[in-house]
Amino acid sequence: MSALDPRIAEIGKQRFRARFHLRGRDRATAILRGPSAIRAHARELIDQRLAPAFPRNDGKQTPYRGHPVFVAQHATATCCRSCLLRNHGIEPGVELTAEQRDYVVDVICRWIELELS
Repeated sequence: MSALDPRIAEIGKQRFRARFHLRGRDRATAILRGPSAIRAHARELIDQRLAPAFPRNDGKQTPYRGHPVFVAQHATATCCRSCLLRNHGIEPGVELTAEQRDYVVDVICRWIELELS
C-alpha cells in the first residue's frame, strides 16, 4: 500500500471522480506500454499542460479519454490548477516545483497501478 492510497481513495469518493476507470483502449495502452512509459508520458503531459503558472486553456486542457494519463488526471483531480488547489492544496498562479510535479506524476501513476490490479 502506498502513502498516496488514502488521498486517492478520498478523492475517489467524489461523485464526479468516481465514474472514471481505465477501460478499453486506455486500459490496453497502459498495459502494453508499461509503467515506465506511462510515467514518462505523465511527466511530459504535466510539464506541458499543468506545470506553468498559467496553463493555456486551464480548466479545459485535459481531454476525458485518449490516453490513460488523461483519465487518471480526472480521477485524481490533477486535471487543472483549480482541481489541484481544491483537492491537493497546490496553489495556482505559480509554476509547479519539481517536488510538486513529482507528486502529481506519482498520484497519476499510482491510480493507474490501482486500476490495473
